[in-house]
Amino acid sequence: MDTPEQPAGGASSPPPAPPVTPDQQGMSTDERSWGMYCHLAALAGIIPFLGIIATVVVWQMKKDVYPFVADQGKESLNFQITVLIVAIAASFLHFTGLGFLVSEAIGIIALVFIIMGIMQSNQGTAYRYPINFRLIK
Repeated sequence: MDTPEQPAGGASSPPPAPPVTPDQQGMSTDERSWGMYCHLAALAGIIPFLGIIATVVVWQMKKDVYPFVADQGKESLNFQITVLIVAIAASFLHFTGLGFLVSEAIGIIALVFIIMGIMQSNQGTAYRYPINFRLIK
């Protein structure tokens, strides 16, 4: 019967620990969840300005407790401000007839990016919106 080789002294070495990704190192489920809520609150933006208000509330509640929430709250808030600025600029196109098409495109793009932010922050990965004016540092 073959036996696996033992290190000197007869002690077996423990199996190696699975690698921990840098984004999840030391991060609790609660911290990841609150980071996700920062992006999730943006969906309240279906009512004008409520997305910004909801994001600020979630961010302010936990930013001093969890560094991940502080980061993701600022990122989400900056994106909500970016969407608001772009929507206001696009509203001037309503006189040309293109405004409604542009507004729909802004809404769909914002929704897709928000969902991506929700999914990635729930996994413990800091999400960066590809189109974002980072006004709040």
